[in-house]
Amino acid sequence: MLEEKESLWFRVLASRYGVVGGWLVGDGRGSSLWWRDVHDLCREEWFSDHVSRLVGNGKQTLFWTDAWLGEASLSVRFNRLYDLTVFKGESVFELSQLGWGEEGGAWRWRQRLLAWEEKSVGELILLLQNVTLQVNKVDRWLWTWKLLKFFLFVVFTNF
Repeated sequence: MLEEKESLWFRVLASRYGVVGGWLVGDGRGSSLWWRDVHDLCREEWFSDHVSRLVGNGKQTLFWTDAWLGEASLSVRFNRLYDLTVFKGESVFELSQLGWGEEGGAWRWRQRLLAWEEKSVGELILLLQNVTLQVNKVDRWLWTWKLLKFFLFVVFTNF
């Protein structure tokens, strides 16, 4: 529902609660208790700890803050680079279009990088070498295996 920015439900929620950086706002005085609870789950990282992104075209996955390349987001794995980048809220698609090779346009920094930060950029570029976006597929959320294992445990122990 929330992945399709043109869907009726997204537009209803966006008009009711607002949108910042492409994401629905959830913590305002006019927000319902239900919506604040949903938003709190996201803010407390419960949601991000139990889902990951399966990237298709990369248009609905945030490059730095969504966990799409491993279990942790790139902002956590490369936190110093995230602090220094000028592209904090862009999607995977947008940064791939800028280029994420060695001389790519995706690597713009607020200040000159130190040697160890340059090494981190090299590690990130190496990590991105095998990423291929699929133009005809949309990005999706996937439940993580650790949550599924928990549910399976509960089901089978109560069976």
